[in-house]
Amino acid sequence: MLFSSAIFIFGFLPICLSIYYLIPNKNRNLRNLFLFLASLGFYAWGEPVFVLIMIMSIIANYIFGLLIDKYIVNKKISKNILIIMLIFNLGSLFLFKYTEFFIVNINRIFSIDLHVPNISLPIGISFFTFQAISYVIDVYRRKDIDGDIIRAQRSLINVGLYISLFPQLIAGPIVRYKTVAQQINDRKENFDDFSEGVRRFIVGLSKKVLLSNNLALIADKSFSITPDNLSLSFAWLGAIAYSLQIFFDFSGYSDMAIGLGKMFGFHFLENFNYPYISKSVSEFWKRWHISLGSWFKDYVYFPLGGNRKGKSRTIINLLIVWFLTGFWHGANWTYIAWGMYFFVFISIEKIVGNKTNSSSKLNLLKHIYTIIVTIFGFVLFRSDSLANAIEYMQSMLGINRNIIFDDLTTLYLNENVYFLIAGILFSTPIIDLIKRIYSKLLSKKNTKFALTKQYIYDSIYTVTYVGIFIITMSYIVKGAYNPFIYFNF
Repeated sequence: MLFSSAIFIFGFLPICLSIYYLIPNKNRNLRNLFLFLASLGFYAWGEPVFVLIMIMSIIANYIFGLLIDKYIVNKKISKNILIIMLIFNLGSLFLFKYTEFFIVNINRIFSIDLHVPNISLPIGISFFTFQAISYVIDVYRRKDIDGDIIRAQRSLINVGLYISLFPQLIAGPIVRYKTVAQQINDRKENFDDFSEGVRRFIVGLSKKVLLSNNLALIADKSFSITPDNLSLSFAWLGAIAYSLQIFFDFSGYSDMAIGLGKMFGFHFLENFNYPYISKSVSEFWKRWHISLGSWFKDYVYFPLGGNRKGKSRTIINLLIVWFLTGFWHGANWTYIAWGMYFFVFISIEKIVGNKTNSSSKLNLLKHIYTIIVTIFGFVLFRSDSLANAIEYMQSMLGINRNIIFDDLTTLYLNENVYFLIAGILFSTPIIDLIKRIYSKLLSKKNTKFALTKQYIYDSIYTVTYVGIFIITMSYIVKGAYNPFIYFNF
């Protein structure tokens, strides 16, 4: 069930909210039980069989957490339990996501003919598996970075709620257990959070439906054309469209997840922070998919030593992290190559260094460099194979000797120019800038028409959100193109 579907917006969500708030606020356990069952139902709607895999994961990690909590003073036993937990969770992920990939490559390398099983991929398994691992590791570590004690949950329902909570279940953000440990039992639902959650959901929904889905039409067309027929201009148009598509697709879902969380009293951390304004590849990845980056940093990079053991060891640690980051996204050599691609640029930036006090001209060059590197990286990410990626990049560079400009570019530019302009504008903090400017105007003292200005602002604010929602719903109701990139992960 997609957040951007009529059945979710007009069916599941209002029913779920109504029942949730009919349960007395003082009965936190009953509210948690309902939300847990609703989350299982949400997942079972699209995965009626694989919901059993999730339930198995919940029960197993609940037990792992209790065992580690029990034997926490015995480091040897608790560490062995942690290792078994990692084998269980990563083994499950490997079975469903990577078995076919490994057997196919073994057959190719050793010229043998092992049977290749056709194993379906449970939706969101990478996300809920990483959350389960986060829970048990946080219990094992006992304290978070702020010194707060993390204890194992005694309630199976609460562990299940953390792992399966439907707002972030299928596409993240990857919510760390320490982020919501207290909120599970002691969150405070209120009207302000609920209202902000609704607004945030509408923003995310419009990003997904109005921008990402329409930009996908350009990207899908460009990547479906054979290299011989792909002009240089349309190759660049498709690559730029896909770079914007994946941003608005994933950040839109993250916005919807954060908004839904607030409707139920949860506060999730931000997952995107305008990555396309970055002036280095390293900065880009601090702003893009923040929850995944911080997960690998805290659970892989730092345990390996981080940057505390010299530059050589830092580069090796980065290599491991970026290999795993690429492989996490999918069982394909393109994802591994994509991870290695960004590892190279980030490593170079680590070695060379990045001066922050640069001239405006140098900052502009840094920004252009970052955007170009990112666009080529997403071509690699989007392509079905390494050969296809190379051929597409050759078309972008004019190496295929194809024509520079064609009628297809004109056609798609004319039909989608407003979506492209909006995509570029809204990938920058332009709305935040407008809000800040208007807030300064409203905050000026002794303004004669202060109340009138505030009323006008509030009216425009409300009408804008209602208008965006109506326009977005018109696209959903008429059945417009609605792909979802992150179902693959």
